[in-house]
Amino acid sequence: MTLSMGVSGGISEETAGTGEVIFPEGFVWGTATASYQIEGAANEDGRGPSIWDTFSRTPGKVFAGHTGDVACDHYHRYRDDVAMMADLGVQAYRFSMAWPRIQPDGSGPVNPRGLDFYDRLVDELHGHGITPLVTLYHWDLPQALEDRGGWTSRETAERFAEYAAVAYGRLGDRIATWTTLNEPWCSSFLGYGAGVHAPGRTDPGAAFAAVHHLLLGHGLAVAELRAAGAAQVGITLNLAPISGDDPEAVAHIDGLQNRIFLDPVLRGEYPADVVERARRFTDWSFVRDGDLDIIGAPIDVLGVNYYSPTAVRLRAGQPANPVHPGSEGIAFVQGDEEKTAMGWSVKPSGLTELLTRVSRDYPGTPLIITENGAAFDDVLADGRVADERRIAFLDGHFRAAHAAIAAGADLRGYFVWSLMDNFEWAEGYAKRFGLVHVDYASQRRTPKDSALWYREVIRRNGLQA
Repeated sequence: MTLSMGVSGGISEETAGTGEVIFPEGFVWGTATASYQIEGAANEDGRGPSIWDTFSRTPGKVFAGHTGDVACDHYHRYRDDVAMMADLGVQAYRFSMAWPRIQPDGSGPVNPRGLDFYDRLVDELHGHGITPLVTLYHWDLPQALEDRGGWTSRETAERFAEYAAVAYGRLGDRIATWTTLNEPWCSSFLGYGAGVHAPGRTDPGAAFAAVHHLLLGHGLAVAELRAAGAAQVGITLNLAPISGDDPEAVAHIDGLQNRIFLDPVLRGEYPADVVERARRFTDWSFVRDGDLDIIGAPIDVLGVNYYSPTAVRLRAGQPANPVHPGSEGIAFVQGDEEKTAMGWSVKPSGLTELLTRVSRDYPGTPLIITENGAAFDDVLADGRVADERRIAFLDGHFRAAHAAIAAGADLRGYFVWSLMDNFEWAEGYAKRFGLVHVDYASQRRTPKDSALWYREVIRRNGLQA
């Protein structure tokens, strides 16, 4: 099954008027995870170190010194986890492959035991009728490549394309939809600009170089996957609607958050205003002739990760936000909306706004929600997690997605983040996003009320009035 097949593409007035929220026939419901966040087995079967292994061991970088060494122990418990997904009625599962498990040094010899794990996982998914969707890179760059420059180096983009070819060569006969990168904004601006994610660099110029080489890696990987026969290829971007009291400030932040990735991938060019504003940090000499043609090669699906909107205001003397280089004089503000445990505003209408904007400004590319979810302060009591706030969050966002479809957005599927509680990057294990509660000491899984509610959403392909 591919995500472009079977979706009827619209919602009739009759269906919309019944009081129920029913999604188009063939709409795909799934869950999502990432390798470093759930697999564990960090030193087993030939896996090499990643930048997150290094970063999490750097004092003060991750809450309470937590690491992904064990995480959810999915590497050993994947069969039970897949059976749990099947019991929840999940139709598709988005997971990422760990590059250092496949190529411990990021290049050269392939580790067959690493590929064997994903072989087993994919076969287990198919055995339970669950469609796999793979992400090739969800932030766990082999440390050996970072030591040679990481994503500031063109070599990393070239090595990434080779890794993509290796992965497809082993799994391409059983996986139809391939996503190259997850959230390159985080990899570049959080990892190389602000230093709050691995590898922990604080250089705005390096962040812009990383943006380009991540996107070049995407384009080179797309070419490799196409040549090998991949049915569907795409990329996942974390996007947000930007609002504010000054059009120039809004344009500045929209450029750094959204258009710096959307424009090169879907139009084959960087936004002129973003290029000009960034000249104080970089001369863009890392962009070579032909790069944007590679980056802008057609894709079949755009993954959208949405969590919260961004609001900005002009404020004299405001220092630059390190994750948005050059944002002096712009304050990031929050309204009185409900907040998640991450401190993020809950605004489902932002998803409708975002999907309709992308559909309008970048027409012709089908969309999927590859991540949406929320962390709350969940409590396991008497074998149950009564997470009503997560249910309300998802209900509101599902309805917002439905509204976008009704307005013409070509949305094909929705993957809830996350299947289960896991290692939440710099927050360690302090924040819980999962539909399933994980007791990290015992590794016991307990489906939360939201997981049981989601099973019913999937069964009816929609929501009750």
